[in-house]
Amino acid sequence: MPEESTKLVQQAFLARQEGRLDDAKRDLVSAVDLCRKAKSRVELAKALTRLGAIERDLKNAEAARLHYEEAVAIYRTENNLLALAHSIRHLADIQREQERQDLARACYQEALNLYRDQEQTAPLDLANAIRGFALLKEAVGEKEQARALWEEAGRLYAAVNVEAGVSESLRRLEGLAEG
Repeated sequence: MPEESTKLVQQAFLARQEGRLDDAKRDLVSAVDLCRKAKSRVELAKALTRLGAIERDLKNAEAARLHYEEAVAIYRTENNLLALAHSIRHLADIQREQERQDLARACYQEALNLYRDQEQTAPLDLANAIRGFALLKEAVGEKEQARALWEEAGRLYAAVNVEAGVSESLRRLEGLAEG
């Protein structure tokens, strides 16, 4: 990544942590422009995913979706399957939130296949993808599949000591048992 765009991405990261989302967006838009001009495709995809995250924070789901779709298209041509899986998972989350269940389902399945095929997959990344798919399964009334996914997500969250994930998994399982 060109030096200036790297600096902008770092500034955006700090701005997001500090809750300055408009500043983060401005820096990331500039970083994306610089990466496009430099024809730095992988760096462009990284900046696009970060910009997509900011757009989600700002409740601009459609803009976020477009950024993630472009990043996914770039990562498909590269050999970074974990970055591809991560981007597809976020795209799936957006599709689910927009109630585009069929598109979300396909994205979750692809992301999970990619994550499960990679030995280097972080358990938290896998757990987060499973969580999203479980939410989708619940929303469409596929309770048995949702239950199995929540159980797996809960085990993964427990393994990496993410109490919020464990608690949510248990709550969801209780809700499925009652309903």
